[in-house]
Amino acid sequence: MHEVEIVELPPLKAREQSLLEMHSLLNIFNVLRGELCLIGLQLAGNDALLTRSLAICNRLIAALADREAGLAAARATEELVAGILGDIEGALAGQPAAQSDPEIIESRANLESVFNILRVRARELLARAQLRDRWVEFSLENLRDDFESVFAAFERNSHGRFRIIYNAAQQRPTDYYLDFKIESIGGDTIWMPPVFKDVMRDLVANARKYTPPGGHITFAAYESTDELRLLIEDSGRGIPAEELTTVVQFGRRASNVGEVRTMGGGFGLTKAVFVTKQFGGRFWLASAVGVGTRIRIVLPRPPKEDLIAVAA
Repeated sequence: MHEVEIVELPPLKAREQSLLEMHSLLNIFNVLRGELCLIGLQLAGNDALLTRSLAICNRLIAALADREAGLAAARATEELVAGILGDIEGALAGQPAAQSDPEIIESRANLESVFNILRVRARELLARAQLRDRWVEFSLENLRDDFESVFAAFERNSHGRFRIIYNAAQQRPTDYYLDFKIESIGGDTIWMPPVFKDVMRDLVANARKYTPPGGHITFAAYESTDELRLLIEDSGRGIPAEELTTVVQFGRRASNVGEVRTMGGGFGLTKAVFVTKQFGGRFWLASAVGVGTRIRIVLPRPPKEDLIAVAA
């Protein structure tokens, strides 16, 4: 595959920088909106049935373009959850038989999973807002568990369309095989900027999104004494060679992914490059149409005084 190093991004506007910072909330709000539309269709054949809840989501998504409004939205997570649950209970009150409908039961379970992820993302966002330029010590066990819960959420949100498995011998045509490793020379912990966890999550989500079931995804991170390395590789549709340096720009997608259903904002790659440069790192992108895509990131470890020894 042809590989290029991305050395810079076009200047970002303030609203674009805010959306990058709030990207994890934006993704969850979009998933939440999709689940609410599905429940509306199940209940009444109307994807706009839960009008109040959808209006809440749309208002919060719009707020993310302003940093302070986005942080306020993160702090109001429980109010959001209570408002949506009240809206759903109101819709179900007029249809008691729907309470036992297997599809409704599954959708409500998925919705509760989305709420739990939203709570975690909001806490992460508020915590790292205080540590924007620092590195934090993460427990490797907790980090692996966090990502395995993310992969489980991918499965749930697919409503049975695919599984993610970790042993290639178990793979079926509708499964993704994920080669997943996070290791550190430190043994039990790994150091990284808190926002880099978002980057890792976004990039593996993109790899899944643009790789059809039956594909292979590699997710590998390793911290040495002087740098943190990340490799994300997939066997998906790939990016045209002439677009490798432009696909990372804000809001851009490759020209060959137009029909792919997506909940994102089209700037996961932009965020990855922006964060990499923010912390003095290097970013390489390799891809070939019909073969797949590989992303490599290297971040230099900062001096000890810029490290914060609180395990996350």
